[in-house]
Amino acid sequence: MMVTQSVYAKYKSDGSFLGNVLEWFDARFPLTSTWKAHLSEYYAPKNFNFWYYFGSLALLVLALQIMTGIFLAMNYKPDASLNADGLPVAFASVSYIMNDVNWGWLIRYMHSTGASAFFIMVYLHMFRGMLYGSYRKPRELTWIFGVVIFVCLMAAAFTGYLLPWGQMSYWGAQVIVNLFSAIPFIGDSLSLWVRGDFVIGDATLNRFFALHIVAIPIALLGLVVAHLLALHENGSNNPDGIEIMDHKDEKGIPLDGIPFHPYYTVKDIVGVAVFLMLFFIIVCYMPEGGGYFLEYNNFLPADAMKTPAHIAPVWYFTPFYSMLRAMVWNFFWIDAKLWGVVAMGGGIVVLAFLPWLDRSPAKSIRYRGPIFKTLLVIFVIGFLILGHLGTKLPGYKYFGVWILDGDVIAQIFTLYYFLFFLTMPYWSKMDKCKPVPERVTWK
Repeated sequence: MMVTQSVYAKYKSDGSFLGNVLEWFDARFPLTSTWKAHLSEYYAPKNFNFWYYFGSLALLVLALQIMTGIFLAMNYKPDASLNADGLPVAFASVSYIMNDVNWGWLIRYMHSTGASAFFIMVYLHMFRGMLYGSYRKPRELTWIFGVVIFVCLMAAAFTGYLLPWGQMSYWGAQVIVNLFSAIPFIGDSLSLWVRGDFVIGDATLNRFFALHIVAIPIALLGLVVAHLLALHENGSNNPDGIEIMDHKDEKGIPLDGIPFHPYYTVKDIVGVAVFLMLFFIIVCYMPEGGGYFLEYNNFLPADAMKTPAHIAPVWYFTPFYSMLRAMVWNFFWIDAKLWGVVAMGGGIVVLAFLPWLDRSPAKSIRYRGPIFKTLLVIFVIGFLILGHLGTKLPGYKYFGVWILDGDVIAQIFTLYYFLFFLTMPYWSKMDKCKPVPERVTWK
């Protein structure tokens, strides 16, 4: 009885109906303590800048994707058979959503544009981590969770890309799934298991639908929660790369920290408002994104008898697709196709090792030396060029000049991509860094 009374003594209502409900709820669920731990009494550095919008915006887009995905699933049929009009049922159901479901076109375009928006936010969020050393101790696990979220997001995008059952959906899945066959010993069995049949067909469509709407979202939500818990356990990084928990007042509050709520929740509302304005301008006026968000070939029904002239993934996969195509030689008696798969997968996996590859005494680019800044600029330029080349046909030449052969450029920047990370333990120690201040700088 004494224990029960002491527990209830912590929760004092103001006597109102809402207060009584919250008091009852709080005694049975950690609502107030969670609110305090992760918002009102979670102290974040006071010098957050523009780059810190993209984490919360990525969370917003995830919520949009889940909500629009639920409404799309209500009217979508994962069926590759032909209907009375000679169209695949899956393709016809997407057309039905676009033309006959109330506001269906808006929900579908929000979902397709949201996929690109999600990758834009995640790429910028990860780039901010590289700028300010957010992957460094003690946030290694937070970074690893982030990389796994990125992989999970790619899986969600790939499985969802097949569902419209358009020409590019079908042939893109055909190319990517066939890559599994390059894996020694288990490749053929693995690609057969992924397809569920000897060809991309109804079994594949149903498997990808189940993965896209059930398995991957559950994994993604769990990883996001783990990412946020790990972040709040060690505190947020800041543009100076300084640990604010090293300087506290007599109450244990960081001298350079401010409560996340209301200061950053209000600030994030500004970012959300700007993002939603841009987002709905694209959704309403240019949802295809010039053929980058929705390829024009995907407005044609899948046809196994007609191969598109150029099969390329959506833009957010193209940097790694370029790495795949850049491997055209056989090394050590290993087929070039397998080397391409290794390069494509390795380009993602190597990101997880970044906390241990970087050995610079300074975390933030503000205090890094010229070596890091120069190599990072080249890295970003190379990554963008790889992304652009992934949308082009093999043998593409810039300005039609043979010396600017796209295949050679892709090979050069693929090599640079891996050398940037693999040589980082050496050049990061050599770099001449500026003195790092003890307290965060803020105006």
